[in-house]
Amino acid sequence: MKEFKRIDRIRRDLTEVENDLVDEFSSGRIDRREFLRHGTVLGISAPLLLAALGEAIAPRTARAATGGTLRIAQITPTGAIDPVTVPDTGGVIMLCQTGEYLVLSAGDLSLRPVLAESWKPDATGAVWTFTLRKGVKFHNGKTMTADDVVATMDRLADPKNASNALSAFQGVLSKGGTRKIDDSTVEFHLDAPNGNFPYYVSSDNYNTIILPAGYAGDFEKNFIGTGPFKLEKYTPKVGASFVRNPDYWGPKALPERTEFSFYADMQPQILALQARQVDVVAQVTAGEGVALLSDPSVSIISLRSSAHTQVHMRTDMAPFTDKRVRRAIALCLDRKKLVAGLFHGRSDFGNDSPFAPVFPSTDRSVGQRARDIRQAKQLMADAGFADGFKIKLTSERFIEIPNYCQVIQQAVRDIGITIDLNLETQDAYYGKAVFGQSDWLDSIFGATDYGHRGVPNVLLAAPLTSDGTWNSAHFKNKEYDGLVASYVAALDLGSQRAVAGQIQRLLLDETPVIFSYFYNYLSATKRGVAGVETTAMGHVFLDRGVFANAG
Repeated sequence: MKEFKRIDRIRRDLTEVENDLVDEFSSGRIDRREFLRHGTVLGISAPLLLAALGEAIAPRTARAATGGTLRIAQITPTGAIDPVTVPDTGGVIMLCQTGEYLVLSAGDLSLRPVLAESWKPDATGAVWTFTLRKGVKFHNGKTMTADDVVATMDRLADPKNASNALSAFQGVLSKGGTRKIDDSTVEFHLDAPNGNFPYYVSSDNYNTIILPAGYAGDFEKNFIGTGPFKLEKYTPKVGASFVRNPDYWGPKALPERTEFSFYADMQPQILALQARQVDVVAQVTAGEGVALLSDPSVSIISLRSSAHTQVHMRTDMAPFTDKRVRRAIALCLDRKKLVAGLFHGRSDFGNDSPFAPVFPSTDRSVGQRARDIRQAKQLMADAGFADGFKIKLTSERFIEIPNYCQVIQQAVRDIGITIDLNLETQDAYYGKAVFGQSDWLDSIFGATDYGHRGVPNVLLAAPLTSDGTWNSAHFKNKEYDGLVASYVAALDLGSQRAVAGQIQRLLLDETPVIFSYFYNYLSATKRGVAGVETTAMGHVFLDRGVFANAG
């Protein structure tokens, strides 16, 4: 009761949308964690949020810069380290060593100020104003201003640049939509209202590190950013090293140096950690890294996430033109056994929509789909496939996906479907990542890994809307498109959740894509290494990393 009285006392300082958030918390519809997370999206200051809960900001305990070198094992970047086009986890890790974002999408899905000190939407959510941090310098000595932010976002939003960030920016932010108000203020004029826009210019949209306005595409030569480390050496396909930036705007990095080794596979990284040749493994999977999960010499960093594998079925090609066939396949999967077997329980169940359990806006009243062979057989018979059929499932050799495909292959035998597996290298599977030149986007039946996002917006749009850039299911549904537009525009959690329930039920009915699980993002450190911060998007931040114990 005292907590709610405190909240009532600060209501006069809040907007209508912010008071809606307070109502969500006061009524018990969201918990403390979700209240804090969504408050940061709306730009409510941390002190005000904590005051509502009767808490104070704990002072950050200073640690002496102990020096030394932290050694990190990671997957090899697939291509050149160019912030405009980097598409993979290996490249993302490299970007965040020297580059910084306006906002950090943290491991708990909250947003933290970095190069932006604060942000606020207008009443409609169509214009967002960001106040930039002053006194920030790039590694070349140039002061960061609004000009650099405008140039960075225009570069990423320009279709001519083939930016990887376009998958998020399409229909959200166009070139010219980022406008300088003064040297420390930027306005984003959006293509349409968007209640979660800060995530689009955060580490969630991992290409959006802020670069100098005159960036000429030579990032791999110098890694110029604003971050706490500066490039020492980068060798493609081999590794990289970075040193402490003495002119950093914030607290100086604790490690004097960091050293990255690139690996083609996960097992050698795990062996290197066990042999104490490295201090951190950027990502491990529960399957391949099972030996580490109970190793007393290793600490596991585990983050609930929205990372998953999508199984698409081409809705414009037989036999998947009939939604009954698509639903039948989804009903063959035993998700409890799947999560236990592939992830050793370190995963949430998927319910055939992008709304992962970790998202506060997910409507938890929608029933979980479970294995039901009787119903699946009836659906197949009703669709004219009582005797089943033969189909090819095309996918990539990556993390748990080959094993997942084998699970699907075995499961659908119960309804007469025979699957031939076609497992390719990632380069072959993704091709040029455009329709007509990609097994990912063109295959009739495929399984594709999708990285974590802090909100479902990109996952709702790019793979499933009629004009989505990643619509491998070739799903076209006007009702769905309209619901997504309504969800994206909503500023308050209550409205988002109401539309989310409609979307979840529509996708359960249509099932163009199967979402079976959302796995925890795991990283590993040598026991005694502390302060390493990761995100489920694949970032590894090392500026607070220390050796708590010798050895």
